[in-house]
Amino acid sequence: MQLEGSQIRFIEEVQASLQRHDARLQEINQKIWSTPELAYEEHKAHSNICEFFEGLKGQGYTIRQHAYGLETAFEIELKHGTGDGRIVAFNAEYDALPGMGHACGHNLIATSSIAAFISTCETMRAVCKDTSFTARLLGTPAEESGGGKICLLDAGAYKDVDACLMVHPMPMAQSHPQLLSIATAPTGGYLANDKIKVTFTGKPAHAAVAPWEGINALDAVVAAYVNISLLRQQMLPSQKVHGVIVNGGDRPNVIPMSASVDYYIRSPTVKTLKPLTEKVVKCFESAATATGCKVDFEWGPSYADLKTNTPICESYVSALRAMGHQAVFTVPAQEKSGGGSTDMGNVSYAVPGFHGIFTIQTEGVNHTPQFTAGAGSLESYQRAMTCAAGMAVVACQILDDAKFAGLVKEDFTKDQ
Repeated sequence: MQLEGSQIRFIEEVQASLQRHDARLQEINQKIWSTPELAYEEHKAHSNICEFFEGLKGQGYTIRQHAYGLETAFEIELKHGTGDGRIVAFNAEYDALPGMGHACGHNLIATSSIAAFISTCETMRAVCKDTSFTARLLGTPAEESGGGKICLLDAGAYKDVDACLMVHPMPMAQSHPQLLSIATAPTGGYLANDKIKVTFTGKPAHAAVAPWEGINALDAVVAAYVNISLLRQQMLPSQKVHGVIVNGGDRPNVIPMSASVDYYIRSPTVKTLKPLTEKVVKCFESAATATGCKVDFEWGPSYADLKTNTPICESYVSALRAMGHQAVFTVPAQEKSGGGSTDMGNVSYAVPGFHGIFTIQTEGVNHTPQFTAGAGSLESYQRAMTCAAGMAVVACQILDDAKFAGLVKEDFTKDQ
């Protein structure tokens, strides 16, 4: 996709906007990074971001705190013009991980979406004064485990949205150190994901005096763990099942009456996830049968795989290249690997979505303390801002160019 003259003008205005707000954006980024908060507890991040926009008085932003029934969600909007126009949304994630802070770089995700939103608003008002549009920034809590975007979807936060954009940091590609951004996820990345907590209930007894009187819930956990390990022989390489023992009993001399595990089940698509999940459930059920335990299932939010929108990806890559940066549509072959899951996948099934990747210098992969350190660096912030500029250019194109917006919609609906 070739950049048009209007996109060149967008780039100039977007970069000028980001420069105007650079000091405040750096401040927001560091506040989020230095005060990590877990899922649905992101009160400081919520307040800091909303206060940032309250400081932009007279700019026309509508700020809705504690939005859509979620205490740590927000919605910030700018409506321009007399008509309805198209709507573009940006997702800001800001939850951290237990014990290691922003080990997935959600401070950078939040700041890049804030920056893209502001620069989209200011650029559209400068370049496309007569175009009616709505730009929306959504604060989306609890991506790591709580499915905040799924709650927002159910509450109508993405209704009538023409496109939703965000970017996510990953470690710098060792074989391509100059590569800044990838428009699509690595092969095997952003898998559909079921989450389950399983509790086995047996009968306590003295482990030395009368163990035969007990029903051992820990034995059921061990049996289930072994069953799932055996199942992996028949799983596709792209499918993943992994879990932890949450409770295995209290004392060695008491037969455990209750034991529980948390498991994630992942597969490339929602369609292929269902039969895998059914097999895993049988592993738990058979363990309960073998040990005589009762088994209970508590399901968490299910994450869908990520749907790629080709026109958005191509426009984003073209914009970054026009700004002098290396970007590709797909990940280089030698860097392909399995990946995690995101509730942005659910959004991408509801509206045209973009979840680009950008690289940062770090000693470790995501979800490690080393990545936490890398996510707090000035260089990482600057790389995030460049990608924010790319997102803003795409957003402006969607809002201003009816033909391009039609291509985005057509690509979204082709497989439905």
